[in-house]
Order: sequence, then C-alpha cells, then structure tokens
Amino acid sequence: MTSHITVTPFLWFDDDAEAALQRYLEVFDTTELLSEQRHPDGSLFIAEISLQGQRLTLMNGGPHYRLTEAFSLAVSVETQQEVDDLTAALLEGGGTQQQCGWLVDAFGLSWQIVPTALQRLLADPDREAAGRAQAAMMQMHKIDIQGLQDAFDGSS
Repeated sequence: MTSHITVTPFLWFDDDAEAALQRYLEVFDTTELLSEQRHPDGSLFIAEISLQGQRLTLMNGGPHYRLTEAFSLAVSVETQQEVDDLTAALLEGGGTQQQCGWLVDAFGLSWQIVPTALQRLLADPDREAAGRAQAAMMQMHKIDIQGLQDAFDGSS
C-alpha cells in the first residue's frame, strides 16, 4: 500500500447537489469548496468540499440512484445549543427528524447529530446507568442532553 491513498464519501444527488452544497457551506463553520466541475450549460456536475475537515464529493448524477439512511454523516457536538442549531439548519426546507438524533435533510442525506455527552454516558462503566441513558435516547428524536443525564442519574 502507498501512503497516497485517501477515502472520500461520494454522494449521488439527482439534480440538487449545488443546493445541498450551498446549504452545507452555510450550516457548518469550517467548510470549504475545494473543486468543482460544471457542464457546458454552467450547471454543477461534481464538487468536492471539506466539511469540518472531512472531504466529501457531491455529484448531480440524475434519478438513477437515491441516498438512503443506510449511509449517514455523524456530527459530534458539545452543547445542546449545537444540537438544536444544527438540527434546525439541516431540517430546513423539508427535512425529516428521525429517532435517536438522526435526521434526513431536504436533499435526502442522512445525518446523526451526536452530543459527546451521549458517547460518555453510554460508555460509562456503570452499565445500569448507561442502560437508562440508552433507553432514554431510544425514546428521543432530537437528542436532549439533560434528559439523557437525568435518565443516567435515575432522576427521570
């Protein structure tokens, strides 16, 4: 193996990759358009972006394939405000909230908004308390950090 190998998620959109690209550039504070290829008519064919340091390629490939929840982008956040803000921004324009902090944006891309508190609570050596936090998470759509903590503490 050579050290020049990279792995980049490649996302196939019908015809709205440019709108998705613009949304992601607006939503995330560390996002950069790295390259783009356009059709002769000026419409976007392929774009590569860096999203919080993760390279992604977006392509307008037509209606042959659809994005599914089988692939998602997990976003690790620290605060409830970040959970709320990212969830609202990614749902804007017709997305749907799913269970356990998952959502599907208006372009069909699945996301997981995961507070670091969830990871910490679920990994806690107190398996009974971790189990209560996990059970609480399974009942949530958008993750509520205080609700997780309350369940972990046994106070909910």
